Amino acid sequence: MRRLLLSLIAGGLLCLAFPTFDVWVAAPVALALGAWAWAGAGARRGFLLGLAGGLVFFVPTLSWSGIYVGSLPWIALATLQALFLGAAGALYGWLSRRGSVRPLAFALVWVVAEGLRARVPYGGFPWLKLAFGQADSPFGRLVALGGAPFVGFVIALCGALLALAAQHALTAVGAHRRSSTAAGTSVRMPWGRPASLVAAALVLGVAGLAVPLPTDGPSAQFLGVQGNVARPGLDFNAERRQVLDNHIAATLTAQQDVDAGRAPVPDLVVWPENASDIDPLRNADAKALILETVDALRRPLIVGGLLEEPAGFVSNVSLLFEPGKGNTDRYVKRHPVPFAEYIPNRPFWRIFSKEVDLVRQDFVAGPTPGVFRVTTSSGQQIRAGLAICFEVAYDDIMRDAVQAGANVLVVQTNNATFGYTAESPQQLAISRLRAMEFGRSVVHVSTVGQSALITPDGTAHQVTSLFTQAVVRGALPLRDATTLATRVGEAPEWVAAAALLTMLALGLRGGARVRVGRVRRGGGADEPDTTKDEDDDDAA
Repeated sequence: MRRLLLSLIAGGLLCLAFPTFDVWVAAPVALALGAWAWAGAGARRGFLLGLAGGLVFFVPTLSWSGIYVGSLPWIALATLQALFLGAAGALYGWLSRRGSVRPLAFALVWVVAEGLRARVPYGGFPWLKLAFGQADSPFGRLVALGGAPFVGFVIALCGALLALAAQHALTAVGAHRRSSTAAGTSVRMPWGRPASLVAAALVLGVAGLAVPLPTDGPSAQFLGVQGNVARPGLDFNAERRQVLDNHIAATLTAQQDVDAGRAPVPDLVVWPENASDIDPLRNADAKALILETVDALRRPLIVGGLLEEPAGFVSNVSLLFEPGKGNTDRYVKRHPVPFAEYIPNRPFWRIFSKEVDLVRQDFVAGPTPGVFRVTTSSGQQIRAGLAICFEVAYDDIMRDAVQAGANVLVVQTNNATFGYTAESPQQLAISRLRAMEFGRSVVHVSTVGQSALITPDGTAHQVTSLFTQAVVRGALPLRDATTLATRVGEAPEWVAAAALLTMLALGLRGGARVRVGRVRRGGGADEPDTTKDEDDDDAA
């Protein structure tokens, strides 16, 4: 019962580390409780403990996923994500089967579980990675060294060290009481080891403060337009022309300030995802309106839209329009969202819910990273790396854009289908972390908010309110320097997986030796000495 209570509390605390609570220190504390609860639980009980804690965490933090489509998709998604924590609990419960908290093993299990969750099934769902709640913490700055997996590793290691310190402290208190009783006098408490473990955790907690997050570089002027929609919900684009008109009106109003000298001339204007759900390349009226807007701006415009192609499918795209040239480049979303933008294995899932047919046409996946190149009035080149909506949560998609030459990142999103929930703040927090990870400014623009301009140190400027018409404008640095996280790529995850597999192999061999020794003992052999194994557990 104690283990279950600790795991449930851990899941609840972990909720507080993410928007809109933003209590980042809750993450290492939650993981300390989780490590303590799972240690020595064994595989079966560890799975149930991890699943229980995972449900307490994912059900409330993903509640936005069911705001308009009902509880079934929400609970199904939360349960699927919780199963990964169940698997982590089973694995760690087995690795720590002698009952001692093993900090390194716990941290490796956590990173591998998050890595799997980000990849399977159907391309995974990395939302709510541990790092994504750390944009304002010293832990978050570590993202520039090894990406989100490294941040998760350090937080998990910190939490497990605190759990081990608590475990040693309780053991020391018990031993102290027994010694004092036997001696008939007070015996000095052995606080040395718990104190050293807490000190190590504190060092990990502040180590990120030493990581530089430079923001220097030549700048360019950006204008992000949040046009708003007629209403929140699944039918946000029931009046698709109004959504397009809203973005045109907000853009032309912003241009009036430029013409009057009240605002700087933008080098690049960005509209969000779904700004034109009327195909702007096939619908003559929509295309004409966009071209007129570009002519009025006299600057390039990135439009988020839908294309009725290829035949029988839809493409979620970013389109670059330039004055006098029209549409000059496009990026097709590489990771359409399963069960939202396409239905995988549609006949199978229709057995469980006919709601799958709300997605009438499947979206196709784009083939390559998107980088739009625009020359500013001062001769600087903007190389805008594109990400559409949930793509910002995928490490490889964002890294590919930077490696393809992006010196600024543009995240276009539409949050209208999630209402007044935490989804939009959660997504903005991910963009902030990406800025720190890759040393790039981010233009984060939503149809309904939150939108912001983000500098490479992760600071969000001019954060807008939900469901209002607004613009964000200003200068952002263009940077070409490559962070260590960009260079190492997925290596931290693969190293963690290799180290965990090694631990598992050694654990299996050790278990086999113990079983063989017990068999021999039954035939007259001595009981095997496991003291060394226990010391190894403690060290790991």
